[in-house]
Amino acid sequence: MALPPKPWPTGKAEQCEPLVRRVLAPNPSPYTYTGTQTYIVGADSEVAVIDPGPAEEEHISAILEAIGDATVSAIMCTHTHRDHSPAAAPLKEKTGAAIVGCAPLVIDSDLPRSDEAFDPTYAPDRVMDDGEAMTGLGWTLRALHTPGHTSNHLCFALEESGALFTGDHVMGWSTSVVIPPDGDMGLYMKSLERLQQREDRVYYSAHGEPITKPRQLVRGMIGHRRQRENQIMRLLGERSRPIPEFIPEMYKGLDKRLIPAAQMSVEAHLLDLEARGRVHREGEVWSAA
Repeated sequence: MALPPKPWPTGKAEQCEPLVRRVLAPNPSPYTYTGTQTYIVGADSEVAVIDPGPAEEEHISAILEAIGDATVSAIMCTHTHRDHSPAAAPLKEKTGAAIVGCAPLVIDSDLPRSDEAFDPTYAPDRVMDDGEAMTGLGWTLRALHTPGHTSNHLCFALEESGALFTGDHVMGWSTSVVIPPDGDMGLYMKSLERLQQREDRVYYSAHGEPITKPRQLVRGMIGHRRQRENQIMRLLGERSRPIPEFIPEMYKGLDKRLIPAAQMSVEAHLLDLEARGRVHREGEVWSAA
């Protein structure tokens, strides 16, 4: 998706609703859209910071300015990609707040990625279990375990307003990437189905605009993934093939720079289909079961 025209509100605190503000980090890229959005939850003297973002002094200063004189009771991370959690440690040092949220996770890989690598500096003071809540003055944030994009991914539900902070699980500009070995398409689909059963009013994702029709979007995302799965099975019905041979058929006119990302997405689907007994492989060649 093309980037919106500048100027972007980088470094400015924008009011999303009475309990929610966002600050855009200066890290735009083909994989982060206009940048990572850090959310500040709370309207009075006590706030939480969700996805503090990259450890760039300009961004940390913008977060601190937006917080003002309020006490930061929690720095909360949805997952540990490097555009989400590295600012947690310096923000903790400046505010004294605890780092809570997802579990630490680092996957070392020399493969090309279509998203950010993992943050090795992330050290939470407390890992939140599914359904566990973090509370402050006038707000409650409840953790939802939503693995798939990464195995440690959490969303946070703001119970007072019906908002859900979705990190990279559901984004306001693009579908989430699912990259093996940690990304898991089967778990990702189950996490989408879990959100589909909820009645959240709005999603605030780490990238892109607020999602005001969340269930409609999630339904479309599930349909899109099922369509990709059906394409794979149709192509395997024609003949067995290695992963690179799926791409010209499934992603016509794809920018060559995005071919590695497409291949990893196809791999994630194939691994899920293999686990369900619908496909099998011999070496690099995949076949219908």
